[in-house]
Amino acid sequence: MTADRPTRDEHFPGYDVLDRAKTWDPVTAGVVLSRLGPTAPVRFFSVEEEAACRPLLERLLDLGDDGPPIFESVDARLGENETDGWHYDDLPDDGTAWKQSLAALDHDAETRHACRFAELDAHDQRSLLESVRADDDTWQDLPAAHVWNLWMRYACAAFYSHPAAWNEIGFGGPAYPVGYQNLGLGKREHWEVAEADAHDPEPWARRIERARRRHGV
Repeated sequence: MTADRPTRDEHFPGYDVLDRAKTWDPVTAGVVLSRLGPTAPVRFFSVEEEAACRPLLERLLDLGDDGPPIFESVDARLGENETDGWHYDDLPDDGTAWKQSLAALDHDAETRHACRFAELDAHDQRSLLESVRADDDTWQDLPAAHVWNLWMRYACAAFYSHPAAWNEIGFGGPAYPVGYQNLGLGKREHWEVAEADAHDPEPWARRIERARRRHGV
């Protein structure tokens, strides 16, 4: 079986991080390439929770149907109890908090639209999620800001662990054992590709900061 190669991003035309796989040690290559193979069966979330979680992650990351397997990554991580090693004292452990927050999403959708979260169109899903993000208090008996942080931490960790995301940002993947030689601002390794749609770093940084504040991360 041949693993699908990650999508190449227009910002770095011609770049594919998998071209670097031959420089990785066998263990590292095995870990990375396994993220491109068939996904494991769902084992942490119930059928109802999966139905809510998939569109939640799609809306959080603005992904389409051809995005990386973010849901599967989150499910596998929670199934192995691979947490960040801490949780907010006003939230239960991460697995329980995920299940409670997904149930709360469905409850909100039922209250507002008389249907489950997965049955809403994308606009109404975004509207409901925005109300959670903007809530400075308690949402469905849960601290809204901490629930939002939980969702975003897991979503972003899953997305940026996938080679498709590395192609999007021009990341070279694991540095071991080759490492980087051309250290310094604006310097590139011989295998790196210049960004086709580069931005001046100061206004770009401002845009990123605005997006960070808007999403509460």
